[in-house]
Amino acid sequence: MSFSANTPSPHPGTPAPASTAPASAAQPSRRELNKAATREAIASAALDYLRTGDLNSFTVDDVAAAAGVSRRTFFNYFSSVEAAVASFTQNYLDQVIIELEARPADEPVLVSAQIALSAVGSARDLAVLAETFALTQDPQLGRFQLQAWEECSLKITEVARQRLPPDTDELYLYALVGAVTGSCRAAFQVWFQTHGTTITPESLVDLRDFLERTISHIRNGFNN
Repeated sequence: MSFSANTPSPHPGTPAPASTAPASAAQPSRRELNKAATREAIASAALDYLRTGDLNSFTVDDVAAAAGVSRRTFFNYFSSVEAAVASFTQNYLDQVIIELEARPADEPVLVSAQIALSAVGSARDLAVLAETFALTQDPQLGRFQLQAWEECSLKITEVARQRLPPDTDELYLYALVGAVTGSCRAAFQVWFQTHGTTITPESLVDLRDFLERTISHIRNGFNN
């Protein structure tokens, strides 16, 4: 299936995303590129198997063979098939963190979070992320998804700690970060309830809209 590269435009009043590409960014070495390609091949093979059956219908050996690597190489990258599948979520959240860290230091944290979520992810990446969420409703797989979100929460906490005044109450800090990550997970859940496993350009537009609106709810407050 084909996906449109179009994404919804920011809501009025939302600042435009800043460019995050450093002018002097170091180019990855060939070894780093090869490692990234191997990691992606393993994760993609695991996702392909999950598309055609449940978690118990294939093994690490099956995934390794499909990716063209040994069992040992598989475990050099992932601790399990579940971790390989969850890596798509982890990669997305890591990109959100990079985008968040690149925002102006004096910008309100919630504004930065909203822009970061709007800016990250091509149509293809978002499609894979949405599909992964839809396919990992099994508790065993969901545990690894939850771990990815928890690790993201810790990273966002550190970013927010640097942005907020030094005397910011710890309860405020953790409540703020918890609201951001919890609302983003809620956006994915509502998207799944609405679209199920249907991944189309239209459903991805809805997902981006849900992610932007969920931060708006926090910024504007809940009236009821």
